[in-house]
Amino acid sequence: MSNLEAWLIIILVLGVIASNIAVLKYSAKFKMPQFGKAPTKKPQAKTNDDSAEQEANKSSTFSKSLGPNDDKK
Repeated sequence: MSNLEAWLIIILVLGVIASNIAVLKYSAKFKMPQFGKAPTKKPQAKTNDDSAEQEANKSSTFSKSLGPNDDKK
């Protein structure tokens, strides 16, 4: 193996190490979800008027979610 090939291998290894460090620094800024913790929900008081309104919203959301190929028959 010549000196040129040895230097190319060394430079390649250093480049891989430097790029991995750069990716770790970049990804450290992101928030990751915490596993094992249950999501907290605020309790909501339901009344008859609220439940009727929620049912109406659900049905209108369903009709909006139909795509262009989903024809109503």
